Amino acid sequence: MAQNTALVVGATGIVGLTLAEHLAVQPGHTVYGLARRPRTLEGVQPIATDLRDPAAVKSAIGGLGITHAYFTTWLRQENEAKNCEVNGGMLSNLLDALVDSPLRHVGLVTGGKTYFGSFEDSGSFDVTTPFREEQERKPGLNFYYTQEDILWERARRQGFTWNVHRPPTIIGYAVGNAMNMGVTLALYASICKAAGRPFVFPGVPQQYRGLFNVVDAEVLAHQIQWAASTPAARDLALNVGNGDLFRWDWMWPKIAAYFELPAAPYPGHATPLDEQMKDAAPVWDRIVAEHGLKAGPLEELASWWHTDSDLGRPFDNFADLSRSRVLGFGEYRESFTSFTRLFDRLRSERLIP
Repeated sequence: MAQNTALVVGATGIVGLTLAEHLAVQPGHTVYGLARRPRTLEGVQPIATDLRDPAAVKSAIGGLGITHAYFTTWLRQENEAKNCEVNGGMLSNLLDALVDSPLRHVGLVTGGKTYFGSFEDSGSFDVTTPFREEQERKPGLNFYYTQEDILWERARRQGFTWNVHRPPTIIGYAVGNAMNMGVTLALYASICKAAGRPFVFPGVPQQYRGLFNVVDAEVLAHQIQWAASTPAARDLALNVGNGDLFRWDWMWPKIAAYFELPAAPYPGHATPLDEQMKDAAPVWDRIVAEHGLKAGPLEELASWWHTDSDLGRPFDNFADLSRSRVLGFGEYRESFTSFTRLFDRLRSERLIP
């Protein structure tokens, strides 16, 4: 079996953590996990560096013999122009550091904003669903487009194959991650239960009643490895999802029941979590103390703003998965199970009551 030396960039995040754990148990893999503050993972060799510092990145990874690099991280900036500059620069710094490595493949994880625009422009364009990989780019700045252009140009220059993976909302385990709806909803439910608050769906009517899909972080990790090892899938952008669709008017009562809460009647308009939870930190601190939790401060765990973004889009949010399926990737995960498995793990690790 060919030996693969894999570098997971962003190995503490919702995608990178799951991918690193998955690759670490695959035969023939040596796995490095890069992050600014890496954590200890079985079978993964940690690398601490800042991707914004090209000299530091070169020093950290230039001599490791990396054959496969998976870019699963981003840093939020104050506007999209800065997002393009910083996140494009981090990818460029990584590929510069690997220019003399035996690099065979690079996987880049982006997402649904490919199809409906950046945070600044989301909802400003006509949106066609299901999202398909061949759809044209939306006007305006988008750091996903910046990263894709860098990836494609470097692939031509450096001779590696590539994939761009475009997940929807990702449901998986990570603590302190900005793009983490599952953990955010678990915190919201726990606070509502403790404070006697109504557990009300916080998004817009189009999300409450429209079609939605998510992807389990494990499904995404499996697709990333499958694509890298499947010749027919290389040099392609690939949508990914659990394979089912749901509407939040069906999912919300099921999540409420898991937490033994009544689902509050939907008020017919958005009630953003960023506003609802602005004074919730003392309630959370009391929950942590009363239940002896290992969880940290609320502001380090919840991503109210990002969940508000996911649930505030004025259009259906789901992708066509045909390209991957035709090529042979058919993994399926029932989405409610993705939520409950995450909630179970958060409870087992004493991060929620």
